[in-house]
Amino acid sequence: MNDEMKEILNDFLAEGSEMLEALDQHFVQLEADPNNADLLNEIFRAMHSMKGSAGFLGFANLVEVAHQGESLLNKLRQGEMDVSPFVIDIILEAVDAVKLLQEDIRDTGKDTHVDTSLIVNKLSLAIDSAPVVTGTAASPRTEPVTSEEADGTLERLLPEAPEPSSDVVLPVPSLEVSMEEPPSPIEVSESDGQATEPNPLLEAQANLSSMLGKVKDVASRTMQAAKPAQARSASGKEEDQTVRVETRRLDHVMNLVGELVLGRNRLMKLGFGLEEQFENDPHVRELGLTLAQLNLVTSDLQLAVMKTRMVPIRKVFAKFPRLVRDVSNKLGKQVRLELRGEDTEVDKSVADELGDPLVHLVRNSMDHGLEVASERQGNGKSPEGYVRLTASQEGNSIVIRIEDDGRGLQVQKIKQKALEKGLVTEADLATMGPREIMNLIFLPGFSTADQVSDLSGRGVGMDVVRTNISRMNGSIELDSEVGLGSCITIKLPLTVAIIQALMVEVECCTFAIPLASVIEAVKVTKEEIKTINGQAVLNLRERILPLLHLSEKFQIPVNSETDECYVVVIAIGERRFGVVVDRLRAQEEVVIKSLGEFLAEVTGVAGATITGDGKVVLILDMADLVQDVRGTSMVMG
Repeated sequence: MNDEMKEILNDFLAEGSEMLEALDQHFVQLEADPNNADLLNEIFRAMHSMKGSAGFLGFANLVEVAHQGESLLNKLRQGEMDVSPFVIDIILEAVDAVKLLQEDIRDTGKDTHVDTSLIVNKLSLAIDSAPVVTGTAASPRTEPVTSEEADGTLERLLPEAPEPSSDVVLPVPSLEVSMEEPPSPIEVSESDGQATEPNPLLEAQANLSSMLGKVKDVASRTMQAAKPAQARSASGKEEDQTVRVETRRLDHVMNLVGELVLGRNRLMKLGFGLEEQFENDPHVRELGLTLAQLNLVTSDLQLAVMKTRMVPIRKVFAKFPRLVRDVSNKLGKQVRLELRGEDTEVDKSVADELGDPLVHLVRNSMDHGLEVASERQGNGKSPEGYVRLTASQEGNSIVIRIEDDGRGLQVQKIKQKALEKGLVTEADLATMGPREIMNLIFLPGFSTADQVSDLSGRGVGMDVVRTNISRMNGSIELDSEVGLGSCITIKLPLTVAIIQALMVEVECCTFAIPLASVIEAVKVTKEEIKTINGQAVLNLRERILPLLHLSEKFQIPVNSETDECYVVVIAIGERRFGVVVDRLRAQEEVVIKSLGEFLAEVTGVAGATITGDGKVVLILDMADLVQDVRGTSMVMG
């Protein structure tokens, strides 16, 4: 496959993915509003476009599924069938099949590894055996003829032929030739008023002329239908002013900006040193002004590139209308999905990692949180529950909340399950408050489900959620009230490439702590640090704070004899602990660099960066380090 064909294929897959995301939402809306003709026409056009593109690229299985789906949709839009949940289920199965076919094409370049016979038969049976709607007549068409209908008219005008296995795409030049004026038929000469013998060639030419005239008429009506859209594009008001750019190119630009930021930091440090030594030198003052301008431009460029990588969180939320519909039907519950803040923008890398954790949380809310209609009515609630997804920007963080009005978390049940699985002891539970006990659901292997199902119960959900959120330098918090529902709050940085960090020192080593997880830093004496059951702790404002010595974690020899040190208080969700360091240096903007595959398994380290003085500094993974601290529950509440 040459580069041009690869580019065409990538465009096809990208556009197809966007269409499929939109179709999931459109079908859920159509089920709620079956008489929405505009929505049905939009769905039909999307399926038709997908079929045409697949036919051009030669993906016969995809064409067959899309063609059958298009035929069923055409019966719906012509009023020959009712929009029923049964029909929607079948078409959604077809959409799922198209997704699998696209994945096959993306992985192998072909669509032959997915068995589509079952869904094709289902669609065919639905088309043939569905009851015809009676008593309603299709309203007369007042809108222009669309290109899809023109295609159908062309098929009826052309002579009958065996149906091909896939769509035949006519090249554009052939269409232009057919639209020219047909040649005039040769006149039949007459002699003495008597007509000559019939000429088969002349009859064939006359038939061809008639056919070309009809084709030209259909093409003319199609062009008239396209004029309003062309006019809108020419005006620029509704034209999509965007350019599709591959993510890897944006990542490359982001890496270059990161290197520029590191160079800027280095120059700024050198410039400050020169200003301190030669403050009266006019050249040094001029250098200081130039560096200030460079700093401003670099910051603006960094912000512009970061905004280029931002995408609306709507792209993440798009999958949930379909998900909620399918899961609620499977559970036999009435669930309403509410989406808020869909225009909030997040970094593309954050959006890619956010989908799976949100799916876990929404499914858990529906399975464990929301009650069935009869139980809700017995508790004085509406039979229909809701799951609400809200996104907003607060400072330099993106905040996402998943709320429901279900039964809430059952503290006693969580206690019982945690004890049964040996995750905690009676002594541990005695020191925990209600919120601490609720956070036990994030422990690996924890589950309150009484039996394993395809929705939940395997104990691999919530700990995976916390791990994925922590990997993005984010935090997750849980709040619940019995009988009223639950709320899970996720906080994520705007970008994961460039972050603010607190530089700390332990002996001769320097570390960077992401500032998003830092609560405060306090200066203490070593006598204030106590040990309880082998765990170093600090009594900070009447709260017992567990401590982690970086010198012990990274096996750094301690040579300092000073009696004072600093404790940096860290918050990871509801958990709090302190990091003991020798000195605090400064707050600095750092670029996260991967350690590569060779050092990928090093625990407690998220990456590395280069400081203004040219040193390589490790960036600590606080969500990983908290696992090394015992007794973090003693500070929660």
